[in-house]
Amino acid sequence: MNATRILRQVAAAPGQHRTPLIKFLGKRSTPESMDHAPHAHPASPTHDLPDSFASYRQKAQQHGPLNHRSQFSTSGGAIGGQPGSSLGPIEPPQGQYFDRDDLPTRFRRTIWTQAEIDAIDSGGASMFA
Repeated sequence: MNATRILRQVAAAPGQHRTPLIKFLGKRSTPESMDHAPHAHPASPTHDLPDSFASYRQKAQQHGPLNHRSQFSTSGGAIGGQPGSSLGPIEPPQGQYFDRDDLPTRFRRTIWTQAEIDAIDSGGASMFA
């Protein structure tokens, strides 16, 4: 509070003028005309807009197809609508794994040594003690 009061007194002193260090370019002005027509993004792969939102939605995907009709929608819901055996095998496809422990040994997680655990617990200080 006192610093602000002192600065105000210095600024109000006669014969001294404070010059700001920032330089302004001038008054803002808006362009005379702007094109508000929709256009495709410059990085889009097709460089054209979809005909309608419905046609876009037919091709769009977010964690899978958006227009996909599930087999569960006609059978009374996703839970209990069909027996589990009819849903197919639960084995992963060739080259895919459900768990890291199913991977070859070179891709598995390494086991932490007691020295590494102590180094983390001490914030690294145990490495120099």
